[in-house]
Amino acid sequence: MSRPLTSSAPGDPPLYQQVKDYIVGRIVAGDWPEQARVPSENALTAELKVSRMTVHRALRELTEGGWLERVQGAGTFVAAAKPQSHVLAIRNIAEEVESRGHVHSAGVIFLRRERSRALEAKLLGLERGAPLFHSLIVHMENGQPVQLEDRYVNPAAAPGYLEQDFTATTPYAYLTAEAPITEAEHVVRAVMPSEEERQLLDMKPGVPCLQLRRQTWSGDLPVTWALLLHPGDRYRLGGRFSS
Repeated sequence: MSRPLTSSAPGDPPLYQQVKDYIVGRIVAGDWPEQARVPSENALTAELKVSRMTVHRALRELTEGGWLERVQGAGTFVAAAKPQSHVLAIRNIAEEVESRGHVHSAGVIFLRRERSRALEAKLLGLERGAPLFHSLIVHMENGQPVQLEDRYVNPAAAPGYLEQDFTATTPYAYLTAEAPITEAEHVVRAVMPSEEERQLLDMKPGVPCLQLRRQTWSGDLPVTWALLLHPGDRYRLGGRFSS
């Protein structure tokens, strides 16, 4: 069924982002299960009434982000879930930096209310188009960026989120006080940052990032979904455990 996208009017996501949202929405809804072949660039171009260049960019970025796998000569497929171990403790980035004897600071790129798209609605238990909170924050260690935190928050879990000063506290500190974490899920991937992400993290071209995709719950209530991006050449994830 044809589903033309809207033009990029002021306030609308760019068309390539709308294509990404459409594809992720189909994956999350279960229409395209793991390892299913997704429509070709030509088919998506015809269905969504956008340029092939727009579709190509969307598929490329979703592949880099781990949603899709492109097989030469065979097509594009929904990526299979990678085996993972629960090896990461959830920590406050400010406390982590300070534990090394360094100074944490943060810059808020934006902090705003938005309408949920397919992916955020599914993960936060909202109706598509329902309001949510969205923040983009750069965390720094001794003045050097070490994490770009792109976070979506369920307003029911933290109604005062937009009123917080996240240069003085962190979303982690506020959210765990408002809605204590009872369950968390995280996936780590190596990804190439977008040009905007590279600039915000003050990275050299060609350097990959560690991406931590995290979702948390408080009881049965989905609280937040976040993408935490770390420069691969100046940050590492690790942990120590005993049995």
